[in-house]
Amino acid sequence: MSTLAVATLHQALRKSFATLESNQKVWKSVLAECSPLMVSLGNLAEQSRALSNVQISNTPLRGFPDLEERLRFKLLEATDIVLGKLNEKMSSLQSARDAISNQVASILHLYEQNAHSLDLLAVTEGSTTTPSVADMLEWLQDAERHYRQQFLRRKTLLQTLRADDLSLLESAPQRWNSLESPSAEDHITDTLCKVSFFVESQ
Repeated sequence: MSTLAVATLHQALRKSFATLESNQKVWKSVLAECSPLMVSLGNLAEQSRALSNVQISNTPLRGFPDLEERLRFKLLEATDIVLGKLNEKMSSLQSARDAISNQVASILHLYEQNAHSLDLLAVTEGSTTTPSVADMLEWLQDAERHYRQQFLRRKTLLQTLRADDLSLLESAPQRWNSLESPSAEDHITDTLCKVSFFVESQ
């Protein structure tokens, strides 16, 4: 019975790691698309601040009525567009996070269903090409936790941003970059390398 349960788990683990790998690619791709948008936000905030510091009535542009008001409106409009695009990117990140979370929840549920027919050795024993079930479950949970926390932190940061709060917008690119966790991403990539033979063997 233990052999059948392990085979069932192995099949589900292969699917889980395939899901993790494809969604890690999506995650990295979407984050790469977010970087220039965050830079744009910072630039727009700087332009808005510069506009506030200039007395247009004291410049050759004073002959243009409502120029400052129209420029400010354009900057606010552009900021709102960028914030909208960032929120769309967050939807993509959420989809990737959900796919990983659902897959990990599914395999943990499968493990619990089969736990009664698994002996300790079947769960903890691995080989050079097939890591132990216990190790693989732990690696999946670590990855799921990483993407869940990353999504929450990035979403929280975006929710604090408003088109009329220049200080927050100016610091947004730096704060966004500070959320990066290259060591955790490297760890997930290492994990995917460790299981590559296992995933490819059917």
